[in-house]
Amino acid sequence: MDIKIPIYALFPFFLMLSAIAFLPLIASHFWEKNRYKLLIAMLLGVPTAIWLIYAGFYDHLFHTLAFDYIPFIILIGSLFIITGGIYLEGDLGSKPSMNVRFLSVGAILASFMGTTGAAMLLIRPLIRTNAKREFKTHTILFFIAVVANCGGLLTPLGDPPLFMMYLRGTPFDWFFGFFKEWLICNGVLITIYYFIDNYFWKKEKPENIAIDKTHHKPLNIIGKRNFTWLFGVVFAVAIINPNNFSFIQTAHISSFTREIVIILMAVLSMINTKRFIRVANNFKWDPVKEVALLFFGIFITMVPCMLYLESNASKLGASSPIAFYYVSGFLSSFLDNTPTAVTFYSLAKGLVDLNPEYLLHNFVAGIPEMFMYAICTGSVFFGAMTYIGNGPNFMVKAIAENNKIEMPNFFAYMYKFSLIVLLPVLILIQLLFIW
Repeated sequence: MDIKIPIYALFPFFLMLSAIAFLPLIASHFWEKNRYKLLIAMLLGVPTAIWLIYAGFYDHLFHTLAFDYIPFIILIGSLFIITGGIYLEGDLGSKPSMNVRFLSVGAILASFMGTTGAAMLLIRPLIRTNAKREFKTHTILFFIAVVANCGGLLTPLGDPPLFMMYLRGTPFDWFFGFFKEWLICNGVLITIYYFIDNYFWKKEKPENIAIDKTHHKPLNIIGKRNFTWLFGVVFAVAIINPNNFSFIQTAHISSFTREIVIILMAVLSMINTKRFIRVANNFKWDPVKEVALLFFGIFITMVPCMLYLESNASKLGASSPIAFYYVSGFLSSFLDNTPTAVTFYSLAKGLVDLNPEYLLHNFVAGIPEMFMYAICTGSVFFGAMTYIGNGPNFMVKAIAENNKIEMPNFFAYMYKFSLIVLLPVLILIQLLFIW
């Protein structure tokens, strides 16, 4: 790809990341207000957009906003609305064994209703279940890793990078082949969580444990009709694309058709859900507003970065499955993992053109299966390495903070959790399955 991107065009993206990382530390009151997040996004995003248009990259900017950002926000927002209308009434107790069940169920649901859907459905009841406990931040961190990311590996519904590969021709059932990776990654993380949660359980004040043990109530689901709208969203994501309907021939029609159906499901949820359910769920718009504002800046400022990666992909040294796994994974940690996966898919196709020996390998969707394997696992698993690696991460963080749970800042999340807990598990996955 003959595209020349100057280094200075990458600066707004790194400034955007720096704002997310440092402003909560040095100007917390400033950063708490969404209007200032919008200000930062506009100050960095608008000049970047102007430069992209002036430099002749209008099509790339338009495609990113129209077919990446808008569908992303519509999906996130609709799932937020629909799951906010489902209230799990009851108190099953917050013992480590019960929290493990939450994470295990979430890991399964993530592959079949998407990491965003599973995370938005379960985060509120998990928070309520642990409301009497003093130590609960670690539970949210593992929830982000398992439910909002690593659990979504088994189907193209699970995570957007997999859906992109599905649209490019990967068979739906091909993803079932990740069962061992899914089982070991999530199984190890949940096992680690159990021992950590058991440690903190023993540190709880006796009165907290006593209250928790005496306030059990059977589980009851209120707002069941929202499961119909939730299924409608899953149907739209899974079915409405050119591969399944011959009359949908353009990206414009397929995308807008899918998004219209998703919006309709959200509207039906708003109309048909009684207000007291959302009040009981402590439903507020702040988390989805925060994600929309921050990712507006991220999606615009990352366009030059993605163009730079595409034009310099051959210089990254990614020519083996291990390299694809770690490089695509590392970039998925700091860029949105969906465009990163698409970029490495294009790189894999380019490698085939340059190296005829790759034609001897098994192919999936036009690229060697070993590369597809590495792209999918790397982009999904490493999306949990930072708050911005995958859309649900910020949503879960914002909902937790809205419920007065203290969450680590951008860097603390990495050095207190993802680097010391998650990364060794991801290295284990590579050693076992990718070489």
